Amino acid sequence: MSNGYVAHAAGYVDNEGPKIVSSRFVHEDGHTLARYLETGGYVGLRAALAKTPSQVHDEVRDAILLGRGGAGFPAGIKWGFCPPGVWPRYLVVNGDESEPGTYKDRLLMECDPHQLIEGCLIACYALGLSQCFLYVRGEMALAQERIAEALNEAYAAGYVGKNILDTDFSVDIVLHWGAGAYIVGEETALIESLEGSRGMPRLKPPFFPAAIGLYGKPTIVNNVETLSNLPWILENGADAYKRYGSEASPGTRLFAVSGHVKRPGVYEVEQGVTTFRDLIYGDNFCQGMREGHDLKMFIPGGGSAPWFFEDHLDLPLEAKPVGAAGSMLGSGAIVIMDDSTDAVQACLRVVRFFARESCGKCTPCREGTTWEEQILRRIYDGHGRPSDIDMLLDVADNISPGPYPAAADPSQGLEAVPFPPKQTTICPLGPSSVAPIVSALRRFRPEFEAKITARASIPVSAG
Repeated sequence: MSNGYVAHAAGYVDNEGPKIVSSRFVHEDGHTLARYLETGGYVGLRAALAKTPSQVHDEVRDAILLGRGGAGFPAGIKWGFCPPGVWPRYLVVNGDESEPGTYKDRLLMECDPHQLIEGCLIACYALGLSQCFLYVRGEMALAQERIAEALNEAYAAGYVGKNILDTDFSVDIVLHWGAGAYIVGEETALIESLEGSRGMPRLKPPFFPAAIGLYGKPTIVNNVETLSNLPWILENGADAYKRYGSEASPGTRLFAVSGHVKRPGVYEVEQGVTTFRDLIYGDNFCQGMREGHDLKMFIPGGGSAPWFFEDHLDLPLEAKPVGAAGSMLGSGAIVIMDDSTDAVQACLRVVRFFARESCGKCTPCREGTTWEEQILRRIYDGHGRPSDIDMLLDVADNISPGPYPAAADPSQGLEAVPFPPKQTTICPLGPSSVAPIVSALRRFRPEFEAKITARASIPVSAG
């Protein structure tokens, strides 16, 4: 691990507050079994094995452990969706962290892989599973290496494999890495990839993974950070976990903050009691905007989330109030943009990402995201037409039905756009491309119009 990387992790850990999943980031050898055992590793697994599987399941349900992959659904409730009596069944770990701006799961896999492995074992024990598949994003070479090393250590020490810790509990964990497709972050597309097919989402219903998942069997898909919470919860109990955070969103959560702040990085904060203002401006966190600039907008939950503005700074980092305000915490990525940012360019960059990452299965997404990118590129390059804003909103409406106001009446604003968005596609990738368009036009429509007006004012040559 390079000195620069260690310094970044150590700087994060030095912040005040509880450390449930990031306590070992301060150690350069935090990824090794020796350091993991020295700092309380596999104690949670031992505590779990001293209980019945149903008691472990109840503990996780009582802790109200919300999923950290984007949807925020309680893990304990999700586990209960598997149909009784259908075997085999599987645990799939979603480590395909690919949402723009997100890099907290990568740190968990690189800096503390044994914590993730222990979380997998606890989940398998609670659900009566003997097979786990750990899917890691293709570009994350260091994470793959660290997890492979940790699995070898865990197998050799008897924490993974047959008769774990001299019990009749046996689990095999398979490490698998993808080819770097964004769409594989969607759970059914991930399952398709695991089965050897091209990563494309499945229709739900009937393919809800808990009912019909990997190899047609019940499958629980959990995020890396979600599972990394389990060792602490089993060691300390649900009541101790709920002493942090808010009543509706207990515990802590990792947020990856990037962009125009003085100290970007990954921060572990208490959910529901920390606000965006605390995180962005707090001396203990990002320490405010870079010198000489003010906040213009920020994306609260990765590239697919609708944008927020200065009037949203006092919202707590909690799913329900953020959703009620028209966006989402999503994958835990907060992208900060200051007053030097060109709103049209920012919008184009996000839309271009989704256009490139569309798997092509759904026509509205395959065709619509490409048209969105082309129209935005035309406007940004100074070749926009007066009808382009209308056309842009019309294409967006075909991907994610509005209502969107007529471009001829800017006074209507875009405040009434529903969230979560409607969609004409199988998965949310298409609507994700609409979020930056609607967000930018909501507040910065004059920037779009100015680029179009500038083109219209250029005199036409007589020749």
